Amino acid sequence: MKLILRNTANLGCRLGELVDIGRHGNRSFDIPGCLMYARGATVPHLTKDMLASLGKVPSVIQMTLPMLAEYHELLDDYKEGIGKFCNQETSVMFLSVQDPGTSTPSGYNDKQSVSIWCQGGRMKVSSDKFISMLKSFKPDWFECLYDGDQQAIQSSRKRNKKSVERTLTYLDALLNAKQTVQELENMEIFAVVEGGELSEERVSSARETAKRPVSGFVLDGFHGDGMTTNVAKDLMSTILKELPEDKPRLIHGCGRPDQIIQSVEAGVDIFDSSFPYLVTERGCALNFSFRYNSPAEVQDDVVQDSSHGNTQHSPCTDNGDSNHGDRDRQKSEYEMDLTDERYKEDFSPLVQDCQCYCCQHHTRAYVNHLLLTKELLARVLLMLHNFHHYFGFFQAIRDSIQENKFHLLKERILHHQR
Repeated sequence: MKLILRNTANLGCRLGELVDIGRHGNRSFDIPGCLMYARGATVPHLTKDMLASLGKVPSVIQMTLPMLAEYHELLDDYKEGIGKFCNQETSVMFLSVQDPGTSTPSGYNDKQSVSIWCQGGRMKVSSDKFISMLKSFKPDWFECLYDGDQQAIQSSRKRNKKSVERTLTYLDALLNAKQTVQELENMEIFAVVEGGELSEERVSSARETAKRPVSGFVLDGFHGDGMTTNVAKDLMSTILKELPEDKPRLIHGCGRPDQIIQSVEAGVDIFDSSFPYLVTERGCALNFSFRYNSPAEVQDDVVQDSSHGNTQHSPCTDNGDSNHGDRDRQKSEYEMDLTDERYKEDFSPLVQDCQCYCCQHHTRAYVNHLLLTKELLARVLLMLHNFHHYFGFFQAIRDSIQENKFHLLKERILHHQR
């Protein structure tokens, strides 16, 4: 894996691409960009053909260990890997230890293992077990096992220090295995930076991790579990200064448009796309504008909403009383709740001028009906729209950096100019 940077002069944003990814070799991934979030190894609610209808989609599929761990023995017998098993053999497969689309209970890790939560309940994963799973799943790229389940604002200095030490121990075990286990030889490793909200522990973790021969880095703990916005910004800036410029940086759980804008400006390259999945699951559609070349534009859907009543949605707030799961279930101001009765007779598209299949062929009233009658098609149409909108947002981020207009996009997103 190699990172080619084309532009780093625009505020601190990084524009470029990852090339020579995994076993495919000829694949590339644009940054800033998002991974294709999957449940198991398939995209939620969509078939492969439906996904292809979206046009340009992320080239890397994100699998999560909690969705796959219970099947690793089956895949071990199959011997061809999860990609071929799920008819995704031409895709680049990335494996994450936790699932950013679900809440992870904290306080269950120990000296020898990390706890994940599968359909059958808690599973303890040691370094040896993780290596066995990697041999079965055969991802192109994975993040290292890490001890990151502590609540940042509640964790003691001692607990955060242990988190850093254990994560480095897991990383060293995997790097050693990469040298001796043939199946791991061509897999790319992303190391995880830990340390909670303690700047000195974060710096220690980043410096020690950067000494290892890894392909990139994961910034863990920035998904709102007790960290205030200012603390998160300061920590992110501190960490990124310690990491090499020529390797990519990935972050999980920061999926709201405002969080993405702020993280991109700080120098983060890769995000997951669990946010549009969560929006879909709560019966909502993304409707924020990212047309940064039209600062005075007002979207038709906002005008339409105002004729039916209050246009404001509850923002996702970062505070010490909310955890990752609770916060993700809240509706943000970047989406519209199509279960609301106001859309019962609204025959306009979800978003005016959107080119997705849902907006071109169906209306808010129809999706409202599907949701209220619990039709499976409701989530299919919403998933098509939300992924299309989200991927378009990332394209707008890249275009704005290229055109030196990122500040206009930032202003539109942060000040909600829709």
